[in-house]
Amino acid sequence: MKKTLLAAALCGSSFAALAADATDPAALSPVIVTATRTAITVDDALSSVSVITRDDIDRLQPVSLIDLLQGLPGVTFAQAGGLGQQSSLFLRGTNSSHTLLLIDGVRVGTVSAGIPAFDQLPLDQIERIEVVRGPRSSLYGADAIGGVIQIFTRHGPRNGSLAPSMRLGTGSRGYADGQFGLAGGDTHAWYNLSIGGQYTRGINACRVGAGTVFAGCFTDEPDADAYRNRNALANAGYRWDNGTELTATWLRSDSRVEFDGAPYGNQHHNRQQVAGAQLGFAPLAAWKVTLAAGQSLDEQRTDNDGVFMRYGDSRRSQASWQNDLSLADDQLLTLGIDWQREHLSSDTGYLDDSRSDTGGYAQYQGSFGRHEIQLSVRRDDNQQFGGHTTGAAAWGYAFDHGLKLSASWGSAFHAPTFNDLYYPYGSGNPDLQPETSRSAEVGLAQQKATWHWALNAYQTTIDQLISLDANYFPRNISRARIRGLEAQAGTELAGWRVEGYLTLQRPENRDGGANDGHLLPRRPERTARVELDRRFGAFGVGATVLAAGARYDDLANQRRLGGYATTDLRASYAFAGGWQVEARLANALNRRYETVYYFNQPGRSWYLTLRYTPGG
Repeated sequence: MKKTLLAAALCGSSFAALAADATDPAALSPVIVTATRTAITVDDALSSVSVITRDDIDRLQPVSLIDLLQGLPGVTFAQAGGLGQQSSLFLRGTNSSHTLLLIDGVRVGTVSAGIPAFDQLPLDQIERIEVVRGPRSSLYGADAIGGVIQIFTRHGPRNGSLAPSMRLGTGSRGYADGQFGLAGGDTHAWYNLSIGGQYTRGINACRVGAGTVFAGCFTDEPDADAYRNRNALANAGYRWDNGTELTATWLRSDSRVEFDGAPYGNQHHNRQQVAGAQLGFAPLAAWKVTLAAGQSLDEQRTDNDGVFMRYGDSRRSQASWQNDLSLADDQLLTLGIDWQREHLSSDTGYLDDSRSDTGGYAQYQGSFGRHEIQLSVRRDDNQQFGGHTTGAAAWGYAFDHGLKLSASWGSAFHAPTFNDLYYPYGSGNPDLQPETSRSAEVGLAQQKATWHWALNAYQTTIDQLISLDANYFPRNISRARIRGLEAQAGTELAGWRVEGYLTLQRPENRDGGANDGHLLPRRPERTARVELDRRFGAFGVGATVLAAGARYDDLANQRRLGGYATTDLRASYAFAGGWQVEARLANALNRRYETVYYFNQPGRSWYLTLRYTPGG
């Protein structure tokens, strides 16, 4: 909360992303905005945070957002097939609807299911990602039980240059992708325009055979399931000499994916659109104001062999007013109001199709010598489920040599989705109650010039957890308890960059019934990821090993999914100014595994990419 960071808070998320790339020594610890809704360094965040930059994305060469995030501390995915197929994120063992996804500050996720479509978001349009683990309802309201993931879209330079960019790729199973962009700007104005696309013939999503037609995907369609995506991004900003800044973002992603699922359909069309604007200014030297408004759309169509079957369109509109008040050099008070409205349009006949939520929050951040304190409280008024109060408290102590101890507590809640409540054909339960949670965490971390490490232990208790029973009917589980330990470390050894992540967790049903003590579905108890990278002049080589333990696909823990480990190999060659060719061999050992019962994952796959980035 130092004065330089207060200035960054005025400029909003786009300036924070730029600040993280600065050459100033203070920028060695990245600046983030998601953990506290204000600009602070990662070192000042009293929570477990991962920051992924554009350089990291280019280095790792993932083909999807799931590829990029899988295996980070606390992050596991379950995906019903290959690229583009439906996926679910379980952050710290919580439900897939318990992670709040923001794109440039705008909430994203279907109103019907409450699950963000991570599988449909284009990597080419992403500049930076912040993953904040632990409850954040006291700042963001509903949904942030497991944490918050915020994506910042790519922006233009501020050095007066014009920056075209290009990427072309090919690979296994007819894979092809491409991106073309043009960006520019100076000290006052910047802009970025970009279009992209992605295609693959895909794999057979479901392995079900003729003898098990009514298991897994309920059909027998032994064919390749193709995926195609088209996307576009436009954003811009202007900063006046007095520090006032106005930014705007528009992102659109159109996808078409084939799946194995008749009689419910076998082709899914999805259109996601995010639009938002933010204005930051300072009425007084110690008072910073941020006004923001945005809307996210999610439009879905399902066909069966080209015949229309059903549709579902959702819209989230939101607005916020935030005030950052500097009480002293190292003390910051934040006061704000959020409003959002959800609306659903569908042919499936929901009993209710809209609701709104208004929330007011307050946060205090203070530093006193080696001690740091963060306190927050929020009151939400949900049109459908009434009022909910959430809070959080965190304390940190800085020892010598970059060692820091932290402890925190927080509460959160999540309202049942429209699918949970009203989905027809006997799949909705209007008697569901909101989920509430309490989490406690302790962490120890050290940051040095050439190495870093962190340990975080936590426990989350969720009351009225919503889960599907054996008949796919949503019910409240009276209690679930998740205990976990996360470890991460990084250094440089003999010229090799080494990063490692480990998650040990026990996401457990504690309702006292027949499934008491069982693991919650599709969440492994152990995951690990190791990255190795090195450059030899213009050449770069690297590898990633990802391992996950066994998991179960059902509450009764009858359908076991075995553990697995995959190895990815990559190489790159910068052959001219800004030009680079890249190669990746994914799942090099051709490991077979499933993260959803009966649904396949891709075997060995190769990718080849030509990329041009100015100044690269």
